[in-house]
Amino acid sequence: VYCGSRSGDLPDYTTVAHHLGTELARAGFSLVYGGSEVGLMGIVANAALQNGAEVIGVIPKRFSAEIVHEALTELYLVDTMHQRKQQMIENSDGIIALPGGSGTFEELMEALTWKRLTLYRNPIVLLNTRGYFEAFQAMMVQASNERFMHSEHLRMWTTVSRPSELIPTLIQTDDWDSERLDLVVQ
Repeated sequence: VYCGSRSGDLPDYTTVAHHLGTELARAGFSLVYGGSEVGLMGIVANAALQNGAEVIGVIPKRFSAEIVHEALTELYLVDTMHQRKQQMIENSDGIIALPGGSGTFEELMEALTWKRLTLYRNPIVLLNTRGYFEAFQAMMVQASNERFMHSEHLRMWTTVSRPSELIPTLIQTDDWDSERLDLVVQ
């Protein structure tokens, strides 16, 4: 799960983060996330832990003293943000993005790039709370319309509105196949 180390100003964001952690646990999923106890990250992790899920955090050593979540099932301390992203993506069967700041967008864009190159083939789902990802969607459509990316690449992710839609979407989304690599150069 990619999401903010802040909670945002509106209670909808914290409510959705709590519901997501609960839904993941009830469905029997483990949570791999950024390892923080603060913001939406902490809310998702706490809800998952409270409902019996395994929660795995990956956090750079330089942040661990200030914001690390001490009650995780597993915690990996890494040297760099790049190592953090790589370990998170390599240990995931699907990616969920909640609202967040530049770090969330950066993680999401790297995951989409890996998927575009068929280095990552699993589902990527955006939880579009309060229309948060609509500008992102519009930007990506513009990139496709102006031929900076193939229109097929707009299918690399799915957008849902409610946490209850996430689990069925993760399960029903087909893997990204290697034939789509041919579209990189078109």
